[in-house]
Amino acid sequence: MRARTRSARNRAVVLAAVASLGAGLLAGCADDGGDDNGSSSSGAGDRTTITLGLFGTMGFKEAGLYAEYEKLNPKIKIAENVIERNENYYPPLLNHLATNSGLQDVQAVEVANIAEIVDTQAAKLTDLSKAAGVEESTWLDWKWKQATTDDGQTIGLGTDVGPMAICYRKDLFEQAGLPTDRDEVGKLWAGSWEKFVDVGRDYQEKAPAGTTFMDSPGGLLNAVLGSESEKFYDSSGEVIYKTNPAIKTGFDLTAKAAEEGLLGKQTQFQPAWDTTIANSKFAAISCPPWMLGTIKGKSKPESSGKWDVAVPPKAGNWGGTFLTVPKSGKHVAEATKLITWLTAPEQQAKLFSVQGNFPSTPAAYTLPEVTGAKNEMTGDAPIGTIFGEAAKAIPVQVIGPKDQIIMQGLSDNGVILVTKGKSAKEAWETATKTIDNNLEK
Repeated sequence: MRARTRSARNRAVVLAAVASLGAGLLAGCADDGGDDNGSSSSGAGDRTTITLGLFGTMGFKEAGLYAEYEKLNPKIKIAENVIERNENYYPPLLNHLATNSGLQDVQAVEVANIAEIVDTQAAKLTDLSKAAGVEESTWLDWKWKQATTDDGQTIGLGTDVGPMAICYRKDLFEQAGLPTDRDEVGKLWAGSWEKFVDVGRDYQEKAPAGTTFMDSPGGLLNAVLGSESEKFYDSSGEVIYKTNPAIKTGFDLTAKAAEEGLLGKQTQFQPAWDTTIANSKFAAISCPPWMLGTIKGKSKPESSGKWDVAVPPKAGNWGGTFLTVPKSGKHVAEATKLITWLTAPEQQAKLFSVQGNFPSTPAAYTLPEVTGAKNEMTGDAPIGTIFGEAAKAIPVQVIGPKDQIIMQGLSDNGVILVTKGKSAKEAWETATKTIDNNLEK
């Protein structure tokens, strides 16, 4: 394990490593019973309503965890406020934290934003390291450290991590003359994203009408860059995305694939992209575990069982979230108790079995909900084993405070432009100009 280090100039760089998942599995501690004392009341009768501000598809409700917690705690009612995309969720969250107003009892924070929150907003958030039932050893070491300040305050409890795989449509691969067995598919592109794009070229030669190899430029770029140990910042806190050759190489590879028509023309997580999932318009997608929940939520019933999961060309991580408790919330004690329960290994395992969010608590990896996990979209694929093995290989990664801004600029203001007729050079110039302008704000 490598702990996070920070320079005096920029203290918000996170060094994260994944340790062997099979060693030292420790049981988590979570108090999941009893009533809260001294809580103020809102909602129906004398029940206390705990509000959660979330983004995307975090799956707590879908997995039945709210209902289970409310049954265990009859005086508690849970209400969530969900915004579809993190880029629409996070800026208002920063504003609410800055003014210390308008905050939910629980606020989710995406991993790309956790360094900034730790460095600039920790004083507004509850130190969860002192909460009853919270033990540092419950979480992956690097996951815990990502939400911990230099003076030892831990302001977020990790929900999931995002070990990368490739989800693919077996029926579309077969129609294009490609193998469909997951082991054979993984061998096609083993060790190289260039090989992966070559497979895309083979697919496109015989592709079913109206389909592309991958869903989007942003999806490919996220996967390529997510497999690099050093991306946008170096370990001293310097912004290096323009000088890091791995970034430009990944950008140019993605732009080339877009130029050749191997990628869909959509921006991920927008309505038009949702439609491409529903209408089976692409054959493969960069697929951390949480993406299975997205695919499931956007697909038509006839797509059930037609997906499978293969190892990626190179191991990487994409995503992962934390739950925080603002000090200004109306129900701090109750909210802390709730998120301690939601992020315990048992609940993380249940969430994975239903929604596909891979646990950040190693004790969950041996629970039957993980080892025997299946997803209706991927049929009999042993997704718990596949993603567990992928997690073991995730490289040490440097995470900086503006990772989200840089990644969004490279994808939504960069490689996507190639699908609209811009050259790779023009797309790079537009992306870097947009990013630099945003970093200066």
